[in-house]
Amino acid sequence: MFPVSEARSPARQADAPESRRTFQVADISPKSAPRTGMRCSTCSMQHICMPSGLSSDEFERLDALICSTRSVRRGETLYRSGDAFQSVYAVQSGCFKTVVVHRDGNEQVTGFHLAGDALGLDGVSTDHHGCDAIALEDSVVCIIPFDLLELLCREVKTIQHHVHRLMSSEIVRESNLMMLLGTMTAEQRVAAFLLNISTRMKARGYSPAQFVLRMTREEIGSYLGLKLETVSRMFSKLQKAGVVDARGKEVRILDQEGLERV
Repeated sequence: MFPVSEARSPARQADAPESRRTFQVADISPKSAPRTGMRCSTCSMQHICMPSGLSSDEFERLDALICSTRSVRRGETLYRSGDAFQSVYAVQSGCFKTVVVHRDGNEQVTGFHLAGDALGLDGVSTDHHGCDAIALEDSVVCIIPFDLLELLCREVKTIQHHVHRLMSSEIVRESNLMMLLGTMTAEQRVAAFLLNISTRMKARGYSPAQFVLRMTREEIGSYLGLKLETVSRMFSKLQKAGVVDARGKEVRILDQEGLERV
């Protein structure tokens, strides 16, 4: 189920030329690996964003593919809706929200992306990004040129399968969000959101029962289709029921089964 101020508006990238396939002559052999601050083979998030069972040679080829990393300060935008699609991003550390801005100027949060998650796949279908990706805290992403990734996918079927799974997970995530918005009560939506964060924290080796939310109650409401007041009321209701203890952005799940029964 479950990534204008000057700081949020970097210069827009020029539209991609008529043929985007300009990187295919690049050397992606291990000897060409650039010197980056982090390598896939040693990254603590590799079990989240990389397929299992890769050989040392395949990891070296992935290391060669990561052209650089980029630091994104809290509130800054990684890419904006309409920007030319050139790369996908792996969140190395931090947290992002993806946002769609409607014609009336209202923002709709469409997802929250934690360390190990992929960003930017929304641009595959049209060669342009369809949303804004904004850092919720100081973050670092790995930049993966999509043209080079396509080349590697043709040669390493394990990576090709993993990319297909990433794309499929985006479809499933959007489908689950539609079900959440269409069939669940406000209390069930908030409970499902907390359970999702808990599951993702556990997968990353963190406590599933105690964590800090990087997003505001208002951003949670935008994602869940609820008003800020409703989100706050549902947190209070869950706290009174003894299933969670929420103090500001710090959350403790006291009764996992009780939260699942909501």
